[in-house]
Amino acid sequence: MLVVFHSKAAAEVLMFSKHALPILKAAGKPYTDTLPERGVITRDQLDDAIKGIEHAMALDTETEYTDNDDDNDSRTHPISQSVSFRRRAFPLLAMLRLSRDHDADVIWEPAPKW
Repeated sequence: MLVVFHSKAAAEVLMFSKHALPILKAAGKPYTDTLPERGVITRDQLDDAIKGIEHAMALDTETEYTDNDDDNDSRTHPISQSVSFRRRAFPLLAMLRLSRDHDADVIWEPAPKW
């Protein structure tokens, strides 16, 4: 399922629920196997959520893509590389930080089906 995160302080963030789940777990949400269809991170929870995600990002040891021009033919194309937790979590973390600065809640719900 595709979910969309909303905040009055930031642009929307779209994410698959299976990718949002570990980020929200790091933020302190008590979910185990599935993400609820709808949810909220209240303005009172933002500080702890931000700290939790930042901590999980610091523990992420997956290597990031580096751009070397040495041998262009032997490099793995970035699209075929896995996305690290750090990169996947960054847009939501940015939203949480802006929401904290503007005293706004962050909610998520299923993305509209066009």
